[in-house]
Amino acid sequence: MARVPVHWAAAAAAVLLAGCTSRSAPYVTVFDSYFPAWILCAVIGIVGASLVRVLLVRWGLDEELPLRTPVYLCLAAALMFLSSLLFFTR
Repeated sequence: MARVPVHWAAAAAAVLLAGCTSRSAPYVTVFDSYFPAWILCAVIGIVGASLVRVLLVRWGLDEELPLRTPVYLCLAAALMFLSSLLFFTR
């Protein structure tokens, strides 16, 4: 099998990935300053996971979770990605 030179592979990857960037980064205006949108989404995910934890503790279901920390981390990430999809898709 013929080996492709590394510079040709890098050039092909650059051409194929060139269409993956957006024209501008999404941002949110907070107190007349521009913040990246992912920071707002991360805060939404953390606050949402904290509220879910409060509800699960109140209902007595928190002690039934096998691995609490990974469950809450995954919940925070899921809420973060969901908020990103809901608020910042074009």
